Amino acid sequence: MGKNKIVRWAELDTFSNVIQPETGEVSGKDHRIKGNWNSEIFKNDNPVILELGCGKGEYTVGLAGLFPDNNYIGVDIKGARMWRGAKTASEKQLKNVAFLRTRIEFINSFFTANEVDEIWITFPDPHPGKKNSNKRLTCPWFLNIYRNFLKEKGIIHLKTDNTELYDYTKKLVTDNGLEILFATNEMHSMHLNDLTLSDKNYSLNGEPGYKEHISDEILAIRTHYEAKFLEKGMSINYLAFRLEKNKTICYEWERTKKE
Repeated sequence: MGKNKIVRWAELDTFSNVIQPETGEVSGKDHRIKGNWNSEIFKNDNPVILELGCGKGEYTVGLAGLFPDNNYIGVDIKGARMWRGAKTASEKQLKNVAFLRTRIEFINSFFTANEVDEIWITFPDPHPGKKNSNKRLTCPWFLNIYRNFLKEKGIIHLKTDNTELYDYTKKLVTDNGLEILFATNEMHSMHLNDLTLSDKNYSLNGEPGYKEHISDEILAIRTHYEAKFLEKGMSINYLAFRLEKNKTICYEWERTKKE
């Protein structure tokens, strides 16, 4: 391990906005923070929004700065990367930001029913190839886990440079009859008013008025990898959809087999 990583790991332990449980604390059991994020961490009743696979936490910190009345939690297993987001949030004194260092596989151990309002998945590992599709953060297994703690018709946002992952997720959403709010292969080549929206309005805080709450400024937040992709002239895909609690997500062939 490099010297910088060792220093960052040590400093991460000192941040009050970071939770780092041991695997034994959450493997097959609930963590004490489950159901208590608002009361113990944020000290308010504001909406809770997750960034899964947050990396350096650019979206977690960026959204928190734009929406001080929402609470944001960045989740990732790589502490050296998370250090950057946690440090920035501390330096900016953002009280509506927290970070959770854990594997996404254990996410159900940290959040109770209806505790989360939205999920951002920003540039996750696409796990290319059909045989790896069950590892994707938007596969049925993960989406069904999110249903456990996401509020009814809560929003999931996916940003990715990988067209295979985007097409896979969009087809899965369509096959399961979920409502798509945003869908574009060229996110940075157009403005919000050019994007196709559903007839139903959407906003971060649940109030009507998509365009009043989702702005070009939000969509323009750059992650570390996104900036690199854009420098290479690569296109960015963006998909936003609602997840329903009463719909078990499955592949089309699984649903056909059951019928």
